[in-house]
Amino acid sequence: MCRWLAYSGTPILLDTILYKPQHSLIDQSLHSRLGVETTNGDGFGVGWYAPDVEEPAIFRDIGPAWSNRNLRELSDHVRSSLFFAHIRATTGTAVQQTNCHPFRHGRWLWMHNGAINEFHQMRRDLALAVDPRLFLEMEGSTDSEMMFYLALTFGLEEDPPGAVARMVGFVERTGHEHGVEFPIQMTVAVSDGQRLWAFRYSTQKQSRSLFYSTAVQTLRELHPDLTFLQGVSDETRLIVSEPLGDLPGAWNEVPESSYGVVEPGADVLNAFTPQAA
Repeated sequence: MCRWLAYSGTPILLDTILYKPQHSLIDQSLHSRLGVETTNGDGFGVGWYAPDVEEPAIFRDIGPAWSNRNLRELSDHVRSSLFFAHIRATTGTAVQQTNCHPFRHGRWLWMHNGAINEFHQMRRDLALAVDPRLFLEMEGSTDSEMMFYLALTFGLEEDPPGAVARMVGFVERTGHEHGVEFPIQMTVAVSDGQRLWAFRYSTQKQSRSLFYSTAVQTLRELHPDLTFLQGVSDETRLIVSEPLGDLPGAWNEVPESSYGVVEPGADVLNAFTPQAA
């Protein structure tokens, strides 16, 4: 499986989140506490939004994140108010750049932890459901990218929660037709550069770990000595596969079968239910 984080809030250097925390994503690439694998070294990727640029940038590579000098250099110089980072542990598909997350389509970024069980059995049926106008954009061979393009086919750009629900419903139906009891396992992050959606769901109702950070105002009251909290806006939020440290009160588990929306104003947490495509 994999580990990932998504950040939205006051513009910061990527280094602030990727490297500096006690249990940063770079540390998790070697010492994951909650993942299926302790080591996540089958590639990595970061994607970020910059002011006045329509499409987000992405940087991906096939080596481990912990030793990549280019990632270290980039993280010290790139500042963003919304970015994704992902470290990969392959579930069977090739270790290659086009299989590294995040995936991009126009302004949209997507990353995933989990798997479509028995993906090889149903891959052809899933691929045939992708809009032909989108199909040629698919570059890799992962179930994660397939999920992204199915969600785009089912209306991601107009209705992200509904499109992801229809994607999951279609994958589950296809899996059951192939005799797969528990077709999907996922935590997913997706963004258009303005809002951020995060989903936690599995057919078996035993989903991979996912957490969101406590509201900044509450954290300031709990930890008035932390100067970092004085420099970020009240709307700053992190969503992570596992906590970046042991700060009391800082992290909350995303409930099973739910999704959250990080957006200007109050964030939202809703139940997630697959839908018929």
